[in-house]
Order: sequence, then C-alpha cells, then structure tokens
Amino acid sequence: MKPDRLVQIAECLWELPRQGAMLAPVRLFGLPEIALGLDPDTLRQIKNVACLPGIVAPALLLPDAHSGYGFPIGAVAAFDARKGGIVCAGGVGFDIACGVRSLFTGLDAEDILARQGELADALFAAVPSGVGEGGRFRLSNEEIDDVLVSGARWAVGRGLGEPADLLRTEDQGQSRGADPDAVSSTAKARLRDQLGTLGSGNHYLEVQAVERILDAPLADALGLRRGEALLSVHCGSRGLGHQIGQDFLPRMAADAKARRLALPDRDLACAPILSELGQEYLSAMHCGVNCALANRQVIAHLARGAFAQLWPKARLRQLYDVAHNICRAEEHPLEGKARLLHVHRKGATRALGPGHPALPADFRQTGQPVLIGGSMGTASYVLVGTDAAGALSFASACHGAGRAMSRSQARKRHKGADLVESLRLRGVFIRSADLRGVAEEAPAAYKDVDAVVESCARAGLVRIVARLAPLICVKG
Repeated sequence: MKPDRLVQIAECLWELPRQGAMLAPVRLFGLPEIALGLDPDTLRQIKNVACLPGIVAPALLLPDAHSGYGFPIGAVAAFDARKGGIVCAGGVGFDIACGVRSLFTGLDAEDILARQGELADALFAAVPSGVGEGGRFRLSNEEIDDVLVSGARWAVGRGLGEPADLLRTEDQGQSRGADPDAVSSTAKARLRDQLGTLGSGNHYLEVQAVERILDAPLADALGLRRGEALLSVHCGSRGLGHQIGQDFLPRMAADAKARRLALPDRDLACAPILSELGQEYLSAMHCGVNCALANRQVIAHLARGAFAQLWPKARLRQLYDVAHNICRAEEHPLEGKARLLHVHRKGATRALGPGHPALPADFRQTGQPVLIGGSMGTASYVLVGTDAAGALSFASACHGAGRAMSRSQARKRHKGADLVESLRLRGVFIRSADLRGVAEEAPAAYKDVDAVVESCARAGLVRIVARLAPLICVKG
C-alpha cells in the first residue's frame, strides 16, 4: 500500500477509505511529513485491524505510529461487544499497561545540576533495571494475588507511597475486573521478584527540567513552573504482562480457527468480547494493569528514597500516572447516542477533555494530563486532553515519539558508550547496565517528538502545556 493513497480530510488528519475486506476506514493524525512518510508495513497492519469483527468508526493511527505485533504501535480501535466485537491481545500489547508516572520534585533544575552525578548514581542504585532483573521485594503467592487485584493501592497500603498518589493515578490506582485465577502460575512466578524494577528496552527513570511553558494558565492549574525539576517513570507490567500475552495468543488463535474466523494476520488472534475466552483475557489483562500500577508506585517510592538521601526535606508529589497499552470498556457517542465500546489503545494515551466524569477532581477544569516520554536526549511533554478528542479519536492521543528505525538498525548505527559520552557533554547523565540497550534507544532511532506533539495539538486532540528537557536518565 502506498502512502499517497491517503486522502487529507482536515489539518493533520488523513483517511484511507474502506476497501476489500475492511469494515471501517483508517484515519491517521499527522503533519504531512509524518503522514506521507509512514512506512507501508504500519499502514498494512492498521488496514488489517480495520477488518476485525465488530469494529466501529475508523481504525486510528496516531503520529507516533510504527509497526508492531499484530496491531501497530500508536493505534486505537474500538469494538462493540453487542455486534460481535472482539478483544485482541496484540491490540493491548505484551507490556500491559506500560505507562508514565510523573512527580514534582519541589527542586529547581539548578539544584539537580549541582549534584547531578550523585543523584544519577543514587537513582541507579535504588531502582533495579535490565532484562529479567529482580528487585528487593520477593512476594509470596498470596501477595502476588493481592497485587493483581489491588494494584497501586496494595503498595500504598504497605507504606510504599502516599494516599494522595492514588488520587492522581488513572482509575485511582486499581483496575476493576481483575481475577488472579485467569493468570497462569508461570506468569505469576515472573512477578515474584520484579515489583519495583524498570525492566529493559525503552523503559526509564528520568529527571527532567521544565524547559518551556507553552500554556501559562494550564501550567498554573497543573502546578507546573518553568525551571522546576520533575521525575518521570516509564515502565509497565514486566514479565507478568508479557507472559499473559504469550499465554493467550495461541489460545485466541485456536479459538479463531474453531470459529472459522478468517484473520488477515495470524498476529491478530482475538476472541469475541462476550465469549468465555474473551472475558478470561480481560480478567487477566486487568491483573496486568494492576501489576503495572503497583510497579510504578513502588518505583516512585524507591526514587523518593534516593532523593531523600541528597535532599532530606524534598517531598515528591505526584502529577499523574497514565497507561498507554490497554483495552477499556468506555461509553462514546456514536450516531447520536452513547455506546459501550471496548477501546484498544496500543501505544496510545487516553486524553479525556475538561469536565469528563472519569477525571479526578483536580483535573476536571483542565482535562486529563497526557504524559509524553522522550528518549534519553530528547524532550518530553505534558499535554492535556480536549473535548474534541472524544469525537475525533475516542479521547486518545500519542504516547511518545515513536520509533523511526528498528532496534537492530539502531545498534548497527550507534555505539552505547559513544552515546553516553555525547549526551554527557550535552548535560544529560545516563546510567545503564547495558550499553547495547542504550544504543537501541538512541535519540536518532525515534521520530521528532516535537512534530508528533504538534500533530496532535493541531489536530485538536490535546493542548500543549510544557516541554521538558532531560537531565538524568536511568535506562532499563
């Protein structure tokens, strides 16, 4: 499929009309250079998503979209259970509820710069990172089940955080509908010592300076000020979430075959939402969400301890915590009436507008904070959702810059040690046990995050509040 088959229908909005087996059109948000430069494989994947049973309205690509497993990353698709809609493990992703949590440090960037190396070392020592890396907490079988049911609430209840954190976390820190019996013993075993760990890949713990305020009234309402230092955590459900995907994908493939469902791609294995298997997967997925919420909660607690070593009076208050790999049952207006839809967001962030009843009280006037992560040397952003996003994108926005080259391509072009040194010279301190992983996450391996965010803003999905510059990055 060639990108020139996309038809521009509004500023930063493009459409690929229905064709062949597609049950819905495809829409893409992006500046022309993003939309027309999208790789053919990503377009092929979203076209396949548009063929899945029960899909409603367009299948969506956000400007950070790139190819993934089954669904592209940066994709949104909604399904109606009453019309045979499906749930797709590949539409959630293997890192269930991967997301970003940001906290105010109460410190200025100058305070961080004065002790930058010390803080980088303290954070690296406090929060374990790397492939398969375990942490200081070893959970019993009963504790694992409690985490899978209660999420961040489990951690806060054990003194690993503050009750106020829950008020600024999606779903108040607990995803309802979790059933630990839907999660295999293999998946649970992978969680046993991984709570409070970053993992690998593009996950990070980053100290950032509020470099630029782009909407002063919104920044004031959120409590952001220029020159302040923030702490952001990007990670998810670790081995447990990955194993849930591994467990359910073959079962979904077998179920689709038994139902004689012709899938456009075997990686889009799925099950009807209302089927026993579909409900079982959703119960397991909610467990994965709670695992991720608890994991970011514990990491934030450990990071607070690292800050306290250097600034005993520092108090890190939470800005927000939001996931970007998830399927949610949500009401959305379609054809003049509200319909309950299962919205898959893979590499996409929910972006509720002002006044939405699902928002915490602190954000009813502003809209939901949308936290956009960068890649080591690149900017991050704080955005807020808009009313228009509800109709345009099922209240969704981008989640980051999106990859421009594969991890293997990045390793061929970049050396981890060279990147660490070049970033140090630019004032960004990197800490990682794996220089190979640093090479994979080279800033040049990603799209231009400024253009991605501008695309979402000009399309009307978000308002841009602040641009953040990295100071310290502990890489997974």
